[in-house]
Amino acid sequence: MPGRRGGDAVSLVNAAADIIVEGHVQGVGYRNYVQRRGELAGLVGYVMNLKDGRVRARVEGPRPVIEEFVRALEKGPPLSNVATVTVRWLPPTNRFVGFDIRYSSFEA
Repeated sequence: MPGRRGGDAVSLVNAAADIIVEGHVQGVGYRNYVQRRGELAGLVGYVMNLKDGRVRARVEGPRPVIEEFVRALEKGPPLSNVATVTVRWLPPTNRFVGFDIRYSSFEA
């Protein structure tokens, strides 16, 4: 490709993933960790707690970057204990402009 640099993620085909994280991932700064990692990686999307104790992230960006992001989610922040991370690949929607934390009405 003309003008493409080796690590130029923008020129790669975009992908999207719906990621569910299970384990001790609520009340330990996990959403902030996910948001920070997503922003640093140049991904867009959101992260939110689910009522059943899991965390959901919806991200869009280059697939290799998302795959690296998922590896970071498997580790999590120091106080977390990640049991499983499930990734479902989707077509990108291109509707996200940043990486947000979504808050639900069930939170105390």
